[in-house]
Amino acid sequence: MTIQWYPGHIAKAERELKEQLKRVDVVLEVRDARIPLATHHPQTSQWVGSKTRVLVINRMDMIPLGVRKEWASWFEQQGETPYFTNAQQGQGVREVAQAVQAAGVQVNQRRRDRGMQPRPVRAVVIGLPNVGKSALINRLLGRRVVESARRAGVTRQLRWVRISDQIELLDAPGVIPSLLKNQQNALKLAICDDIGEASYDNQRVAVALIEFLQDLETISPLKMRYELDPTDLSSEDYLHALAQSRYQGNVERTANQLLNDFRKGLLGAIALELPIQTKL
Repeated sequence: MTIQWYPGHIAKAERELKEQLKRVDVVLEVRDARIPLATHHPQTSQWVGSKTRVLVINRMDMIPLGVRKEWASWFEQQGETPYFTNAQQGQGVREVAQAVQAAGVQVNQRRRDRGMQPRPVRAVVIGLPNVGKSALINRLLGRRVVESARRAGVTRQLRWVRISDQIELLDAPGVIPSLLKNQQNALKLAICDDIGEASYDNQRVAVALIEFLQDLETISPLKMRYELDPTDLSSEDYLHALAQSRYQGNVERTANQLLNDFRKGLLGAIALELPIQTKL
């Protein structure tokens, strides 16, 4: 199975984003806490250049606290400061706003040093589809201004919104590499719904999720959720057994339900990547 997805609206948005980046002072890069490496666009550093970057790791509620601490330590070792958020509930968003404001102070100090008047700091929120960019913007604004939903491709146009007298924010559609060379990462994007569903087969992605869950060194979330022990079954056999026991043998419905349960956190807080062992 090869997963590729690069619809026209993303190609257009990427071109427009590159133009708008010339006007931006601060870049907020948003990633999915379940897969913080797979949701890093390889061209981010090139886009950011010398601008201030604020790294936001969203959906912190969907991974165990211990894993969050491991990632925090790992990023700090890389010389980065991660801001963990749950944009749906607003956790960690105040700290992000403070980081942007602090960057704005530095921007305006440089303007004053050059004899220029201060102005609102211009920030852009970038990231792959469905990592929570619009939800973060709504929380920063304190009201629902941009459309937000747990699926890829909701935001399709660039839009400036003013957060306060000090900050202007550009909401940009999710951008994704035109070619996904790392198919293990692409598979993680599919499992987490961070890529358009037209790019993958639900059943094969569900099998990959089962295989990952079977490798967890803990009480199986599959057994706890569905009361069906996966221990002696292959991942594909488990999917079919679950279909027989719960969904009248409908494997496609079973695959959809399993993926949705994972995406909604009904299987528990589960990280698909760890700082030391990052393969699926």
